[in-house]
Amino acid sequence: MAFNITSVKTSSNGAWQGDNPLNFAFPLLIVQTALIVAVSRSLAVLFKPLRQPKVIAEIVGGILLGPSALGRDPAYMDRIFPEWSMPILESVASIGLLFFLFLVGLELDLSSIRRSGKRAFGIAAAGITLPFLAGVGVSFVIRNTLYTAADRPGFVEFIVFMGVALSITAFPVLARILAELKLLTTQIGETAMAAAAFNDVAAWILLALAVALAGNGGEGGGEKKSPLVSLWVLLSGVGFVAFMLVVIRPVMKWIAKRGSPENGAVRESYVCLTLAGVMVSGLATDLIGIHSIFGAFVFGLTIPKDGEFGQRLIERIEDFVSGLLLPLYFATSGLKTDVAKIRGAVSWGMLGLVVVTACVGKIVGTFAVAVMVKIPAREALTLGFLMNTKGLVELIVLNIGKEKKVLNDETFAILVLMALFTTFITTPSAMAIHRPARGIHRKLKDLSASEHSSKEELRILACLHGPANVSSLISLIVSIRTTKILKLKLFVMHLMELTERSSSIIMVRRVQKNGFPFVNRYRHDECHSSVIRGFQAYRQLGRVAVRPITAVSPLPTMHEDICLMAETKRVTMIILPFHRRWNVDHGHGHHQDGGDGNVPENVGHGWRLVNQRVLKNAPCSVAVLVDRGLGSIESQSSSLDGSNVVERVCVIFFGGPDDREALELGGRMAEHPAVKVTIMRFLVGEQLRSNTITLHPAPSKCKEKNYAFLTTNVDPEKEKVLDEGALEDFMSKWKDMVIYKEKEPTNIIEEILSIGQSQDFDLIVVGRGRLPSVGVAALAERQAEHPELGPIGDVLASSNNHIIPSVLVIQQHNKAHIEETTVTKVVNESSLSTEGDANV
Repeated sequence: MAFNITSVKTSSNGAWQGDNPLNFAFPLLIVQTALIVAVSRSLAVLFKPLRQPKVIAEIVGGILLGPSALGRDPAYMDRIFPEWSMPILESVASIGLLFFLFLVGLELDLSSIRRSGKRAFGIAAAGITLPFLAGVGVSFVIRNTLYTAADRPGFVEFIVFMGVALSITAFPVLARILAELKLLTTQIGETAMAAAAFNDVAAWILLALAVALAGNGGEGGGEKKSPLVSLWVLLSGVGFVAFMLVVIRPVMKWIAKRGSPENGAVRESYVCLTLAGVMVSGLATDLIGIHSIFGAFVFGLTIPKDGEFGQRLIERIEDFVSGLLLPLYFATSGLKTDVAKIRGAVSWGMLGLVVVTACVGKIVGTFAVAVMVKIPAREALTLGFLMNTKGLVELIVLNIGKEKKVLNDETFAILVLMALFTTFITTPSAMAIHRPARGIHRKLKDLSASEHSSKEELRILACLHGPANVSSLISLIVSIRTTKILKLKLFVMHLMELTERSSSIIMVRRVQKNGFPFVNRYRHDECHSSVIRGFQAYRQLGRVAVRPITAVSPLPTMHEDICLMAETKRVTMIILPFHRRWNVDHGHGHHQDGGDGNVPENVGHGWRLVNQRVLKNAPCSVAVLVDRGLGSIESQSSSLDGSNVVERVCVIFFGGPDDREALELGGRMAEHPAVKVTIMRFLVGEQLRSNTITLHPAPSKCKEKNYAFLTTNVDPEKEKVLDEGALEDFMSKWKDMVIYKEKEPTNIIEEILSIGQSQDFDLIVVGRGRLPSVGVAALAERQAEHPELGPIGDVLASSNNHIIPSVLVIQQHNKAHIEETTVTKVVNESSLSTEGDANV
């Protein structure tokens, strides 16, 4: 059915009146958009295990929907993607592209590029120059092989387009890959980001040059125009950039200042004015003769990067643009890609030549300069593969080249496949080459047992979700900090979830710039200001070094960042915040109402899974802090001398390796003159002595509702000797500093609750109990609310038990990395142990 584009109506009268909605512009656009988003999202899920960026799924989705796959059926193309609908789809996609490039400009900090130094500039220059020159060489071959004399494009514009296509590095895509690989905050990641930023700016300059040289283009390679036209386009482009940076930038600085949040809200008029500025800037560069996206990108550069205004702009438009409109642009690129056009050995040979040239030029150029500036060879090679990432700007170049008749269908398909291949191999290649150094697995007891314990340094990695965790963390660390010669080094890691939004990347760059975590994000928060003062004061204390770190990662892989940092920094203990936190009256540091009516703040199930994975994979001991008001933000900045530390600590000891580690931590706290430590040892009661308990593996049980224990044989007598030895050693060191009590309860749960519900303690320290004593094994089949904390920790962390003190659950590092499994408890077996079926 033939359509005249001028006669196409926007909407139909409906199926009941005989209209087919797919013959009308708007219903067809909805179908096309829904199909593109569904396909690209489905592919993104399939590619996720391979850690591929979303751009791969979106380009492949477009190719599958286009003439290379489904589009080989003419009926499908005529119905879903008819020719008359393509200008409409491309116009909507171009709006998304316009605003996305505004976001890219907003994300790119020119001042950070200037600060990056000669190393990043040299790497970027080599990474552009060598592949560009190689692209010029390849362009001679392609131009003479894949083009006829009639449709052969102009020589200069063709070599510029080919050179740009082969030399680009995709800055936004690279940032996402670095975050996935846990390299974003490493030295190699910072170098790659800085070099990619240089590369991005150079790519835009070269793209503007290519567009200016291409002119309007025409059939058969375009009519010959006066070179003065291209010169005027270039000069006008330079004038536009100068005008934007000299005149518009100060105006936007004023607007950003006026439009900053007042009482948490950005003034709507300034947001609308800025969004209108994006459209006007795009129109200006389109009038000049350079693509409209260039104007949007430059306008993004003029927005100040150090305030809340830019962040709020991103939050307003990013999800709609990146999630809905941008996939349309990638899909339209795929719809224009017909792999079937690559026919014969010569064409496939050209594809191989282009891929090899692009990879070798970029990787060798980057590697050579990186080695020259004394970057280790393995890291330099990783950097080369990272800089070989293609993406959005690559597709923009190719689409403009096709639009200007510089690239024919065959060359366009070859270059799109080259961009796909080079981006696809980036992640697996970097993972294979870059192998971080492995650290030493440690626990607290190792320091005490060392002959040089007085010279050893206690290294702790404390993780934070945000400012709410800081006061309790400082209270805990001050209490652990011994007054003896042992030094303390504290690594403070701010855990930041990486979403598909570029805002996460901006956050990382701000963190790197400011040193401390979350400085800009809570810039206007008085509470946060006192937190920063507390940290600054705390790091001034003698023999304490505070090192801020930021982990930006998707929640499913966040534990890898934490464990890798613990390993590389040779950490003795990781402290994790529990996924629930109680907001309490800090007047006395505990609940005033005994916990009644106090609803915990839940940061999300995803963070709970992060804790569970860290507990499973950590290279050292781990502590999970259930915070019920361990310290107040107001008091910490003025009480770092120890006067307001955790004053009353109770260590509950049943026995087993986790409890022994908790006992060791209690001993360190006892050395602090302001901390009063009580050791509460639970002995086996009469009833448990008369029964025998064996735990059998039951892996079919749900781990979300049942406790898991280590799958290993236990010698009860050996464990008893180790427990007695740990207590004897403890009392020989700290007998005069602690209160020691023994209990032989008939009901363990009631006794634990009585300790937790009393107001006698600020903090209760317990072992996780993965290798349980008989007393803990008796609770093995109790219904669990938080099984990752173990039976005793779970009782004390429950929101229904009205517990008053904060709780610290300790897990001792297990060098053998023995698996954990759920169990079945059997009573009245032949021996009083948990030997049975080799479980605990």
